[in-house]
Amino acid sequence: MSRHRKTLKRSKRPAIPLKRAPFDIYVDADACPVKKEIYRVATRYRSRVYLVSNQSLRVPQQPGLDVKLILVESGADVADQWIAEQIKAYDICVTADLPLAARCVDAQAYVLSPRGREWSADTVSAALARRDLMTSLREQDWGGLELPTGGPPPMTDRDRSSFLNTIDRLAQRSRRAPRPEPPAPS
Repeated sequence: MSRHRKTLKRSKRPAIPLKRAPFDIYVDADACPVKKEIYRVATRYRSRVYLVSNQSLRVPQQPGLDVKLILVESGADVADQWIAEQIKAYDICVTADLPLAARCVDAQAYVLSPRGREWSADTVSAALARRDLMTSLREQDWGGLELPTGGPPPMTDRDRSSFLNTIDRLAQRSRRAPRPEPPAPS
């Protein structure tokens, strides 16, 4: 009688770390096109994700994913205010909103756009100045001439890849960042 050995197939997915990450990911979620990519990175690092929105969003239920949906009141910058008040140094924020990016950078958090651009104090202040200049130019009377305007181009696979590379790099940097030792019990 022959014996058949069963072989276990190894999963191609990386193992989920047992310890929760020392950083959280905050998402300005109303129009965020990269939520699936954020969930993927959050699962890999076991970090908590805060989806901040003024409307209900569908949150997937999957092993290793810790997502908190924060519903805020409708209004200008209410979600931004909540994120700016909660974020800590070395946390990660995903936003396309420049004023929120500036506030998070001031809090020493890592900030990136949905297209994978990392914001620093220098880059966000330059982008804010450029935005203010363009707003000023659009508001001026140009004798009936209209300045060309338009929204951002559609997301591409290249944008998503850039986002994944950047958020993964920031997650590794955040995980290695020095944290203060907790106070010893008295």
